[in-house]
Amino acid sequence: MSARSIDAPRRTVVIESVEPAVDCGRYPVKREVGAVLEVSADIFKDGHEVLVAHLRYRRDGDRVWRETPMRHVDNDRWAGAFTLATTGRYRYTVEALPEPFLSWAADLEKRHAGGQDLAGALGEGLALIRGAASRANTPGDRTALSAYADRIERAPAAAEAVAVAADPALAALMARHLDRAEATWAERELEVIVDPERARFAAWYEFFPRSGTAADRSATFKEAEAQLARAAAMGFDTVYLPPIHPIGHAHRKGRNNALVAAPGDPGSPWAIGSTDGGYTSVHPDLGTLEDFDRFVEAARRLGLDVALDFAIQCSPDHPWVREHPEWFFHRPDGTIKYAENPPKKYQDIYPLNFQGEQAQALWEEMRRILEFWIGHGVSTFRVDNPHTKPVKFWEWLIRSVKDAHPEVVFLAEAFTRPKMMKVLAKSGFTQSYTYFTWRNTKQELIDYLTEITTPPVAEYFRGNLWPNTPDILHESLQRGGRPAFKTRLVLAATLSSLYGIYSGYELCENVPREPGSEEYLNSEKYEYKAREWDAPGNLVDYVTRINRIRRENRALHFYTNLRFYGADNPNILFYGKVTPERDNLVFVAVNLDPFATHASPVDVPIAELGIGASQSYRVHELIGDRWYDWRGARNYVELHPHVEPAQVFVLHR
Repeated sequence: MSARSIDAPRRTVVIESVEPAVDCGRYPVKREVGAVLEVSADIFKDGHEVLVAHLRYRRDGDRVWRETPMRHVDNDRWAGAFTLATTGRYRYTVEALPEPFLSWAADLEKRHAGGQDLAGALGEGLALIRGAASRANTPGDRTALSAYADRIERAPAAAEAVAVAADPALAALMARHLDRAEATWAERELEVIVDPERARFAAWYEFFPRSGTAADRSATFKEAEAQLARAAAMGFDTVYLPPIHPIGHAHRKGRNNALVAAPGDPGSPWAIGSTDGGYTSVHPDLGTLEDFDRFVEAARRLGLDVALDFAIQCSPDHPWVREHPEWFFHRPDGTIKYAENPPKKYQDIYPLNFQGEQAQALWEEMRRILEFWIGHGVSTFRVDNPHTKPVKFWEWLIRSVKDAHPEVVFLAEAFTRPKMMKVLAKSGFTQSYTYFTWRNTKQELIDYLTEITTPPVAEYFRGNLWPNTPDILHESLQRGGRPAFKTRLVLAATLSSLYGIYSGYELCENVPREPGSEEYLNSEKYEYKAREWDAPGNLVDYVTRINRIRRENRALHFYTNLRFYGADNPNILFYGKVTPERDNLVFVAVNLDPFATHASPVDVPIAELGIGASQSYRVHELIGDRWYDWRGARNYVELHPHVEPAQVFVLHR
């Protein structure tokens, strides 16, 4: 028998299946500040001894563990919880051990009830009590325990001794001074990342700051403050800017992604770097770094966070091409390789080599860049194409940044294979783009949203739903027109607590570059775009109303409370969200067909809500501001796509 096999032979409690855990604890789970982390585990032992268990936790950097008792649920399952009071990284684990006093007290009761002699049993109990007295670190507890021992020892009758032993105050004293030297701990400490609340609840608005009132020149940061005011007025809380850095001239793309740029074409913001600088510079057409600082402060005054695009790629003109050629991929002839996704070629972009001989210096430079922008008031980053960089790099980078700045939020823009999207979330990304854009039928939406908003995926993955992006104009918007834009907005804003739109959505821009393409015609990626925000048919008021509904209803602030309910019509999606306190109950009905009116009975979960089968209740429909009287579990909705394709109901008792 090996030495390891007899190590701690008295630590025989079994602790299994500690949850929540991601990949058995390989990655942390995610929560938000103020949340209560509920932890459960299977805890059992050979024999019939009474067990006690504690949930132990501490914030990273703290040396002292805190603890809270766990309770037995059923079938050897135990549960406990603690509040995540601050942002950052916490560790938690489970400790369990036999409680000899409680085991003894229970056994003593049985012996007494059976009329057995108690002399030997009382002697065992006295030894336990006096042992606890010797461990007591306060004179009061030591005196109280000794007094209990004396009372038991001097009791004139067995019944009186048993009554003293059963005193709850004695049990509390014994628990306080339990000898835990041989307690069993779970084999692994688990981790939870605690993010700010905006990691779970946010409405994003993406716009190009260079697009203003003129189509032939760049707007400045000062002029772009008008865009901030528009976003805030519509109820958004995060504005996301595509790269704001200098743009290269070599192989610059022209309008509609033309291979050759015409004079005056601004180029793609994702071709980063020129003689004017790189990642820590701003495009001179936008202004100076000081102008950007004023822009961020203007956003803050409006209640907006500014999110920057962290796009790790360089134009051929980027200073690194001269200063750090070792950070790039090279062909056999020594020239630097541009980006390709056959058959597509991106001659205006050089990807970086994160696994080369100088990778460590490159990784450190990435952290320095993020620290630079954090120093300029940016605490949210949308990361471009993270799936083209090593997962280990992201795990290292995000942890090193968030250890110093736990308030920072990272959004992964990774429309790629499902497992890669999920491991990026596991590796540290706060939020993730999703497949929502391509989930349009009723069953597709039910299956996908259920997957990403329930465990195990929801323990680490927060899906941010976008109906459109500068790269993606889905066929549903191209064909469905204004009703489709309204439908997809409501779905994105209410299915998830995180959503965003790219500017132009409120104008129902839906013309593709060519049939079958998801690229916009006259894409803003390659040109300045001047828009008339009050153009006929715009959705500005509608977007504002939906965002107001989101803010005013706490049920829509949560991510994992989504539930789908029955609707007989395959074109009607019916779902709901409820606050943990059940003081805000929201139900949403959406017509998924932008071309025809549909009606359907819908199933309201009255049993879960404590509503009787024949009881009436009122619902307030918030988009149209109408009241309805409903009764029982089956009610009726009718949705006209050209009038109102969706309804949002708040239930009133």
